[in-house]
Amino acid sequence: MAFETHCSSLCKVLALSFALFSLVAVGEGRFKGFRKFDVVQDSSHGAMSEELWFIQKLDHFNGADSRVWKQRYFVNEDFYKPGGPVFLMIGGEGPANPAWMKEGTWLTYAQKLGALCFMLEHRFYGKSHPTTDLSTDNLRFLSSRQALADLAHFRTVMGESRGLTNRKWVAFGGSYPGSLATWFRLKYPHLVHASVATSAPVFATVNFPEYLEVVWRSLASENADCPVLVKKASDTLAERLKDPKTFENITKDFNLCSTLQIQSEMDSAYFLESVAGNFMDVVQYNEDNRGFEGVLGTNITIKVLCDVMGDASLGDPYTRYVAVARLMMDTYSVKCLDVSFSNYVRDMTNTSWDGPAAGGGRQWVYQTCSEFGFYQSTDSPNQPFTGFPLDYQVKQCASFYNISAKEVAEAVAQTNEYYGGYDIQSSRIVFPNGSIDPWHALGITADITAELPAVFIKGTAHCANMYPARSQDLPQLSEARDHVFLLLQQWLK
Repeated sequence: MAFETHCSSLCKVLALSFALFSLVAVGEGRFKGFRKFDVVQDSSHGAMSEELWFIQKLDHFNGADSRVWKQRYFVNEDFYKPGGPVFLMIGGEGPANPAWMKEGTWLTYAQKLGALCFMLEHRFYGKSHPTTDLSTDNLRFLSSRQALADLAHFRTVMGESRGLTNRKWVAFGGSYPGSLATWFRLKYPHLVHASVATSAPVFATVNFPEYLEVVWRSLASENADCPVLVKKASDTLAERLKDPKTFENITKDFNLCSTLQIQSEMDSAYFLESVAGNFMDVVQYNEDNRGFEGVLGTNITIKVLCDVMGDASLGDPYTRYVAVARLMMDTYSVKCLDVSFSNYVRDMTNTSWDGPAAGGGRQWVYQTCSEFGFYQSTDSPNQPFTGFPLDYQVKQCASFYNISAKEVAEAVAQTNEYYGGYDIQSSRIVFPNGSIDPWHALGITADITAELPAVFIKGTAHCANMYPARSQDLPQLSEARDHVFLLLQQWLK
């Protein structure tokens, strides 16, 4: 599960800040690295897109609860031709970024097909605040089911008020919003005609060690030695964390904000995960054309990291690992690295809308605990990192929200029972995924039926097909965008 809004990334899953997505259509779900609480502010592109507000129900599943709140949305009518379709970009686990109302592949499709475009921000993210704070009691209104009901009510009311009821609506989303696009078509087929579900994890799982297995393969695709060197460095760091005599040097090496203190396995795991997260983030978004969102660090690619890890002149693998961390800190203007688990708990349990994790971290991790799991643990031997096992991830659910490990497992099973996991019984949903993207391990990468096609794009990362086209795009990425367009053209006849 960085949060976004468009291509949700699901990424960090625990410190998410899954885009802090910066998009609204691409969710992120995961920033584990130094971006974990780095909320990308609305870029200048967004100044041209007016914020609009929709009166939404707080609880769609309790007829006795009449409370309402204001949900943020955006409209682009530039390409609409009377009688044309309606495109709905689904927001994810971070603020909706109005840049998506000016750029992105979906707008290229809209221009060709004469579509009216809406983007709806996800409840509890960005400026869409259904409750006065983020208390665990209030977070019970945060779920994919409530979000889908938000979409359904929005579509119904907009259809009636704008004369669009009989138009063909198409849902778009990437990452977690891609899952929502799938499930919107699945659960409300009378309201949405088709969906483009990019990089969508459709199968919930408590333990997701496959994420880091893909990270290994993605690093190895650049240089076979790269993940081996990363593993040596991570193992060395984990060993040094067991010896208090090394703490002073580690503090200096990683430019920590305070002298390193390891008082529990949670402290060690949080440090190891934070540093590993930089590789995870770079792999997930490798070479994606995300600059239009105002995202930093798009110049840091798998090649850049593997070149550093392969540079023997820097010293041993541990020293090169430190160099990567310093590079990432410089890129994100991080003055010092805070690896205090107690500070992380403090931030994640702050329930104010002004709190440090209110950009999406507290909310998204709640969703992982109450619905999805998606914990990117080091429990597999076929991955490059050490020291953040499933137990470390799940304990946070109890610390932050009083949700036990047993309750997490039950919630994940219930999610798959409700949505069907990989067994999708529907039509007119296309599933683009990239081979470099670790999230493809929980997605649809082969056709289910002719009406539920997959588009598996070799050499691309998370939500790559959603971003604006550019001259250096791989030919298979351009072909994938064209293929999705041809499907939409066919489905909208």
